[in-house]
Amino acid sequence: MNQDTPGITSILHLAALAVFLVCGCEPRPTLGVPAQAKNKFEPPDGTVLLIIGQNAGVFETYTASTGTTPAGFMVYTSIQEMSGLDTTYHGEGVTQHAQPVVDRYPNTAVQIGLYMVDALDLVAAGAYDENINKLGNWIQKIRRPVFLRIGYEFDGAHNHHDPAKYVLAYRHIVDRLREENVANTAFVWHSVGSSVSRPPEAWYPGDDYVAWFAISYFDQPESMMMPMVQLAKAHRKPLMIAESTPRAGGSTCFGKGSWDHWFKPYFKFVEDNNVKAISYIDDNWETIQMWKGKGWGDARVEANKYVKERWMEEIRKPKYLHASPELFGKLGYSPR
Repeated sequence: MNQDTPGITSILHLAALAVFLVCGCEPRPTLGVPAQAKNKFEPPDGTVLLIIGQNAGVFETYTASTGTTPAGFMVYTSIQEMSGLDTTYHGEGVTQHAQPVVDRYPNTAVQIGLYMVDALDLVAAGAYDENINKLGNWIQKIRRPVFLRIGYEFDGAHNHHDPAKYVLAYRHIVDRLREENVANTAFVWHSVGSSVSRPPEAWYPGDDYVAWFAISYFDQPESMMMPMVQLAKAHRKPLMIAESTPRAGGSTCFGKGSWDHWFKPYFKFVEDNNVKAISYIDDNWETIQMWKGKGWGDARVEANKYVKERWMEEIRKPKYLHASPELFGKLGYSPR
C-alpha cells in the first residue's frame, strides 16, 4: 500500500469521529438490541403475574368462583420424596398433585416450592440426583414456564439452613438441571422476608444461579421485607411475592376491615416496589390439619362478598396477567 494513501483503518476512524460529532456525545443503543436483557420469564414492565395456590383443589375452586384463570398455580414437592407433581402427596391434611391442574389448564405457568430441610449435605453430595432428574423430566414434559423455589424461605429459622451448605445444595440442583437441558425453568431465591439471624446475602448462590428474588408476605412489618427488595434492585432481578396470605387478624372474614387492614397495603407494596409476580394462598387454613387452631383463619377471597368484589376490581386491571394463549409469549417462552 502507498504510504501517501490513507489506510482503511484511518478512514474508518475518521468516519466514526464524524458520526460522533454529528450525533452527540451520548452512545446510542444498537437498533433491535435491548439495553438490558430480561431475566428468565420476567413479564413486561408494568405487568404482574397472578399465581394462586397452594393446596390441591384450591386453584380449581378459585377459578370457578371468580370466573378467571390466573397466570399460574403453586405446588410443593420435596427433594427427599419428589411426590406431589405427577403423583399424589398426602400429609397432615395437605394434598399436592400438580399433574391434573397442568392437564386442565394449558395456558398457565407453574410455581414449585422445593423442600429440602435437613437434606443439604446429601443434596450437595449427589445422593438425590435421581430425584433431581425426576423433577427435571417432569418440568420438561409439561412444556410451560416453571418457577422453581429451591429451598424456599432459605433464611427462616424453621428451616435452619446453614448458609454455606444451602449455597452448595442450591447450586448442585441448578447445575444438574442445566446438565439435563431443562430449559423451561426460572430459578427463584426465596427469603422468608421476616426476622432473620443474619443478612440474606449469606445464603446467596450468585447471579448466575438466580433469575428471580422472592419474599413471603404475611403479617410481618414491611421493614423486614425491604432488604430483599433492595437486593433485587441492586442485582437487577425481578421480585416475586412467592407466598402470601392475610394471616390471623387479616383473614377475609372481616370484609372491609380485612381489605383495609391487609389487602390494601399488600397491593400498595406490589405497586411501590415493582413486584413482578404475586402468589396468593387462597385457602381456609382452619380446614388444614397442620394449621387448624393456629389463628391463620380463612384466606379465601371468595369467602367474603366485600373482599371478593374489591379483589376482582384489582385483578381485572390490565397490569395483572392471567392465563391466555399469549401468556407464554409475554414471558419469552416458546414450547419446543
